[in-house]
Amino acid sequence: MFPFFNDLPTNDLLSSQYQFAEWTVLNDTIMGGQSSAFCHATSDGLLLEGKLIEQGGGFVSCRSPLFSPPINLSEYSGLKLELEGQGRTLKFAITCKKPSFGIDNFLGSKVRWVSSVPTNKSGLTIIKIPFSSLEPAIRAKPVNWPIKFNPSSITQFQLLHSKFGQPGKLNPGFKSGLIKIRLRSINAYF
Repeated sequence: MFPFFNDLPTNDLLSSQYQFAEWTVLNDTIMGGQSSAFCHATSDGLLLEGKLIEQGGGFVSCRSPLFSPPINLSEYSGLKLELEGQGRTLKFAITCKKPSFGIDNFLGSKVRWVSSVPTNKSGLTIIKIPFSSLEPAIRAKPVNWPIKFNPSSITQFQLLHSKFGQPGKLNPGFKSGLIKIRLRSINAYF
């Protein structure tokens, strides 16, 4: 459970449902694709399901609301995800608040810090994502500027299944077709 949910009861189902209540879907239709998926909070976490079509786009995703104020996880080493992913390689992305004169101002798009997340074909996958392993990307392309991830100013999380994996590379675990992914929890770890 995140530090900002400390005031919630310790019941995991309640905290998972609360944690994902305001997440929304973002699919490749924003760029002319044809994938259709939706997400919603359940008693078991966040459910992302629908149909993924590679032509014209090739991604489905769910993203958190914007955190205001930004979340400060600078005391932690990374995030631990628990999810059911059908053996797909997913991508987890984090957006941070840009500094007044940050690289985003020059490039016109948000930098997202990404990590590939391989999952088991069935059952639960538990994976740790160290902050030190995150790579900067803008629309799946690598950022070649010397920038560092800032865990003290996290503004959004996003879970994707995309034909693109790490910045500038195709996702070797990409599968089009029907998709049903459940993100059970996100926790910060020391």
